[in-house]
Formats: sequence, C-alpha cells, structure tokens
Amino acid sequence: METQRSSWAVGYEAFAGIILIVIGVFHVVAGLVALFEDEFFVVGQEWVFQFDVTTWGWIHLIAGIVVFFSGIGIFYGNVAARTIGVIVAAISAIANFLWLPYYPIWSIVIIALDVAVIWALTIHGRDIVEDRV
Repeated sequence: METQRSSWAVGYEAFAGIILIVIGVFHVVAGLVALFEDEFFVVGQEWVFQFDVTTWGWIHLIAGIVVFFSGIGIFYGNVAARTIGVIVAAISAIANFLWLPYYPIWSIVIIALDVAVIWALTIHGRDIVEDRV
C-alpha cells in the first residue's frame, strides 16, 4: 500500500532544514563579530545574565556550527537529525534569550524562527524523504 506524502509536510520540513542552516550561519557571523570586534555589541541595560562578549562569541560560533549541520541533516529524513534539530533549536532559543541585552531585535527574530523550526520538526515525520521500495 502506497501512502502519499503531504506537500505541506515536505514544505514544512524543508523550511525547518533551511531555517536551521540560516540560523546556524547567523550564529556563526554573530560569534565571529563578537570575537573579532567585541566592542561592536554594547549592553544598553543591566541584566541578570551578563557575560563577557568574547565568551558569547565562542558560544555563538560553536552553536552556529552545530545548528548548521543539524539543518543539513534534516534533508536526510533521519529521526535522529530531526531530534537534534529540535534540541539545537531549543538551545538556540535559550541562548538568544540570554543574548537579548546585547542585540534585542536580532535575538527576538532568531527566537521566533527557532519556535517555527521546532513546530515544523515535531508536527511532521519523514515526509521530506521519498519512500524506497
């Protein structure tokens, strides 16, 4: 019995994979900026979570690489890749919540994209990969 793949499900999974790749690149860029030009980010208000900008640069750089590769893994339709995608999107959202004092608008945009990715990866299964007989 052949089951039909939903074009919406495939679209949502492709969206999640592409957005994870894009978010990964954004994290890498933010990390590199924080490492090379640490005075670029200026704290406007006093927040409870204040860390050295260089530390945040390394966090964003490493997280960005992991998020990027998990986005690529989504296109293989592997359950583990989807699970890792959800986990790294959740971690990315948390990291960007803590990054709010340094770059608030950017952090809110990334958090919204992370939530969209989590939704797309948890609502659909392996629809992006064709069934092989």
